[in-house]
Amino acid sequence: MKHYYIDLGSSTIKVYCNENELKLLEENTIYFKNDFDAQKGISKQNLSELCEYFEQIKQKYDLKYDNTSIFVTGIFRNLVQERKQELVKLFNDRFDLHFNIISHGIENYYLAKAMENEYNDKKVLIINMGGKTTELVTYKGTKVIGSQNLTIGVADLLNNFEKVNMTYSEDTVEDMEKFVSEKMEGIEIDTDYDCAIFTGGEERFELLTNFNLIPNTLFNDNIHKYMVSIEDYISGTENVFYNISLEELYKLMPSNPKWMDGARSGAIIPLVLFKLANVKWIIPSDLNLINGVINDL
Repeated sequence: MKHYYIDLGSSTIKVYCNENELKLLEENTIYFKNDFDAQKGISKQNLSELCEYFEQIKQKYDLKYDNTSIFVTGIFRNLVQERKQELVKLFNDRFDLHFNIISHGIENYYLAKAMENEYNDKKVLIINMGGKTTELVTYKGTKVIGSQNLTIGVADLLNNFEKVNMTYSEDTVEDMEKFVSEKMEGIEIDTDYDCAIFTGGEERFELLTNFNLIPNTLFNDNIHKYMVSIEDYISGTENVFYNISLEELYKLMPSNPKWMDGARSGAIIPLVLFKLANVKWIIPSDLNLINGVINDL
């Protein structure tokens, strides 16, 4: 039976369909962080865009209560209970859909299920970054041996570095690294990882922007085909900052160009984590929590 899954985060909405296999159908970017207020809710403009988009996809895919599951994360967790209840009621009454805001713990669980693998007995750091939060899960062999939630995401960098999305970034990688490092002061991370997996569309992004990817020789799961050295990750990031214009980035993703607004900033938090964890190899991944939901069925 065909079933739809929607991943709704602080800035990106991804629509999936599962019928024999999971397929990403489309995605849309709305900056829910803009004019966000935990007491008042998301802005009227963003609420209007959210409702308009759901009107479109409800009609396009015939979304119904019994064939659609929505998983809401990120900034929506910060809403006071009354605002959360209003969104649940709105989606129930207007769309006959359940606006399901999940906890950090549940998100970590699904992330772990998405990344469940043998990993050739390697110790692997999984990094799942969103607009306002970043989740870390550690695998050793087939077992999760640790998890950690960080209250920092792409939005923190976008809000503090206004020149990163000029035609070519006029904010430097080094300055943004310093900002994140200061935010992470006191966070303890192991330094004996064999590699890190950076999730959430990173493989697609690194392929589009020509990072120096090489075949993954660390493990074989028939999903993660590539890896990149920390040196080449830094070089690829600098290339995106200084040599690829924002307009060129937009053209690389014509179906949802606004996703690229977070591309430069989105490289920095993982870079700091890679360095803190002494990671030498990075595995780019397109998996996210919806893959975990499917694996948990």
